[in-house]
Amino acid sequence: MADAEKAPKKIDVRAAEAPWYRRWLPLIGIGAIVIFCLVPFYWMVVSALRRPSDQFDNSIIPKRWSLENFTDVFQPGTGFGRALLNSLIVAGTVTILTLIVGMVAAYTLARLDFKFKNLVLAIIITTSMFPGISLVIPLKKLFSDIEWINTYQAMIVPSLSFALPLAVWNLTAFFRQMPRELEQAAMVDGCTPAQAFRKVIIPLAAPGVFTTAIITFIAAWNEFLIAVSMVNRKDISTANVLIASFTGTSGRDQPFGSQMAAGVVVTIPLVIAVLIFQRRIVAGLTAGGVK
Repeated sequence: MADAEKAPKKIDVRAAEAPWYRRWLPLIGIGAIVIFCLVPFYWMVVSALRRPSDQFDNSIIPKRWSLENFTDVFQPGTGFGRALLNSLIVAGTVTILTLIVGMVAAYTLARLDFKFKNLVLAIIITTSMFPGISLVIPLKKLFSDIEWINTYQAMIVPSLSFALPLAVWNLTAFFRQMPRELEQAAMVDGCTPAQAFRKVIIPLAAPGVFTTAIITFIAAWNEFLIAVSMVNRKDISTANVLIASFTGTSGRDQPFGSQMAAGVVVTIPLVIAVLIFQRRIVAGLTAGGVK
């Protein structure tokens, strides 16, 4: 045992002799990507913290910090608080409905064997590839005929149609890697197929379901094209639509600073949520790939 401890450790000569650029280039690439992604958000925060009179100053750090843009955004006449609530209602409803329908559809596709199952999956994922702008006019005509313009459902239903294909695809891959013996064992203990799905499969599929919920909520929260096309009333507009049309609340306020402040308010909750749940998100995205 002592001889083994005294034995010299092997040194990876290739790693020691590797050129410096092979060790540093990956880190430099990662750093460049991080900077590229964070610079717009940093500039938005800095612009929101400038005084209204300094909004077009191009200095990296504001000469004088101010919260006037944030206070102006939440003035009673702006309706921004109501818009945040509307965004929460739309995104929350889309997320809940997507999970309910998506879990049932994904479990059916993962467990049942029938003809053209792969074709069905291909059609499902293909429906998410249509550009949203090509669907605005038909949807507006349809919603005008059924009197859905300026309603929540005019924003929820199209967002649901865009979110469901990705949710079904992700959850199908996740359910496929779960052994069928789980349901069989539950039914031996007296559970019906529905009870086995609800009490056994769903709890075990929590990482994939949680990841799908986060991705769906972020997509629905950031949705702009459908919301701006189907709603023209301020009291039912989402935050993104209101930001685009925000003009400030006083003579000293400039629209640019108000929009940046509102953008920070809308973005920060998503950033915090992703930072808090990043481990769960990564676990859910990778769990379906290993059996």
